Amino acid sequence: MRQIVLDTETTGLEPSEGHRIIEIGCVELIGRRPTGNNCHLYINPERDIDDGALEVHGITREFLADKPVFSEVVQDFLAYIDGAELVIHNAAFDVGFLNHELAMLAAGRGASHGRIEDRCKVLDTLALARNKHPGQKNNLDALCRRYGIDNSHRELHGALLDAQILAEVYLIMTGGQTRLSLGASDAGASGEAQAEAVRRLDAGRPALKVVQASAAERDAHEAKLAMLSKSCEEGALWGRS
Repeated sequence: MRQIVLDTETTGLEPSEGHRIIEIGCVELIGRRPTGNNCHLYINPERDIDDGALEVHGITREFLADKPVFSEVVQDFLAYIDGAELVIHNAAFDVGFLNHELAMLAAGRGASHGRIEDRCKVLDTLALARNKHPGQKNNLDALCRRYGIDNSHRELHGALLDAQILAEVYLIMTGGQTRLSLGASDAGASGEAQAEAVRRLDAGRPALKVVQASAAERDAHEAKLAMLSKSCEEGALWGRS
């Protein structure tokens, strides 16, 4: 399965108030393993950034002045995510902003790209976390503490960094996988995930020592089983032939 762990940064909290996406970060997983085929975009919102948002991500309008607008990156972005399952923390926020950007393009130029849900399945890790840890804090920082993930390098929010951290959280939360490596040993030249090499034991190693139960230990075991069997109306399962 191809999954895209996705995060965005924005100029503010409400697209209905004219706020826009300024950064998109994506981490690709295939078969629950990272491929290194990630996507990272900065986008010129053509508007000011709220002070509250600036405190969160530190991305200024001046920095974004020479970056492409959304209409210039939309085709490549949609081609990248098309058909994948999107893994997003608080998916309603990010998907809502993405759909707002797509709707603005359709209204302005008549070109319709549909909605994100028409192209991708969406998995909300916040809903997963709330189901798994009811009544607890389930933001990304809290989940990192809960699962022992080091995010000390995360002084400010950043879409790609947060997507990488979320990928680790998601893998642990859904399957106990604790290692997310983006190194060359995990991906071939094509970017596809590669299985780790099988580690074989030395054929000349000493044989394992086998310790047999003594006759007295076996008799004690049988006596214990007989006592347990008597307490069952139909007898214990291990005594049936």
